[in-house]
Amino acid sequence: MKKLEEMNLVDDFLVYSLTAHKIYGEESARYILECILQRSIRHLTVLPQKTWYGENQGSHGVRLDVYLDEEEGEIFDVEPDQNGGSEDVKALPRRARFYHAKIDAGNLTAGEKYGNLRNVVVIFIITYDPFGLNRMLYTIRNGCVEAPELPYEDGARTVFLYTRGKEGNPPEELKNLTKYMEHSVEENVKTDGLARLHKMVTEVKSDRKVGLAYMKMWESEEAIRARVTAEVTAEVTREVTAEVTREVTREVTAEVKASDIICLLEKQGAVSEEDRERILAERNMEVLNGWYEDALADNESYLVRKAKAETVCLLLADLGPITEALKARIFSETELPVLDDWIRAAKRAEELEQFTSLLLPTAEGRITAGGQ
Repeated sequence: MKKLEEMNLVDDFLVYSLTAHKIYGEESARYILECILQRSIRHLTVLPQKTWYGENQGSHGVRLDVYLDEEEGEIFDVEPDQNGGSEDVKALPRRARFYHAKIDAGNLTAGEKYGNLRNVVVIFIITYDPFGLNRMLYTIRNGCVEAPELPYEDGARTVFLYTRGKEGNPPEELKNLTKYMEHSVEENVKTDGLARLHKMVTEVKSDRKVGLAYMKMWESEEAIRARVTAEVTAEVTREVTAEVTREVTREVTAEVKASDIICLLEKQGAVSEEDRERILAERNMEVLNGWYEDALADNESYLVRKAKAETVCLLLADLGPITEALKARIFSETELPVLDDWIRAAKRAEELEQFTSLLLPTAEGRITAGGQ
């Protein structure tokens, strides 16, 4: 985990802390927006990490990193994002669509006319190229497929700002900003505006309250990581030690190897009589050794999943009683990235319902914390 002084403006915590700062929040947000959008920005109300919950436990909610409300102007959502995995990149347009939907729903009161719906700009600041064209700016608007020249203004715009993009002749000021955002050090301060932004970033990093908040978050993540590592290591060590002892103290026969395979499989669940008979009947040691290695790998994966699931439950227990159904759902999850998402979400959740509304499955399929 990075030290606070090493963080850059593409890191969620620093962006949140800067824009939430009581002195520098509005000024820093305005400068960043003006560089990206190339226009003057009026007075801003800054709402870091604004959350809209789902309508019920089966509906997905969203937590926006930096929500900005321009006086008599547009609404902005700024999302620093470094999750460049293939699945995350593929889902990015739908993630933007969902954010727009949540923001729109939260800004149109019952009975209000659709014409009063405000313009919304969702801005992703990303360190990976989402579309492979090496552009710094990708601006997305809705339009007519049959007649692209047809004016169609619905007030929705999505901007993907790729910090390393070169194509598209981006403004010099924006190129300087993106370089600074990815590496927020004095060497990358090239303009008076960036000098002012760097001063604000430096002040925020040295702010005692910000440091305490980061230390608390760091200690919490370290405690979770240490607990999971210790549990997994201890269990795997016991398994390895037992296996070495068996290999040293007795001749490995087909019957022994078959029994070991069944033992490993039983730790993950019941073994059918058909599978048991098939394993015990096998006499080819090459086949048995292959089955054994597969079972051992599956068992280690199972132990890791189990430890992570237990960590989620431990975190949720601090928020309130956990139902058996919720516990069963957590322990039934087989995807490690999903469990990692759940650990982070459980750590950030303030109420048990917030966790369940974001992560529990619906009848249509699993919903994970891949979004914010």
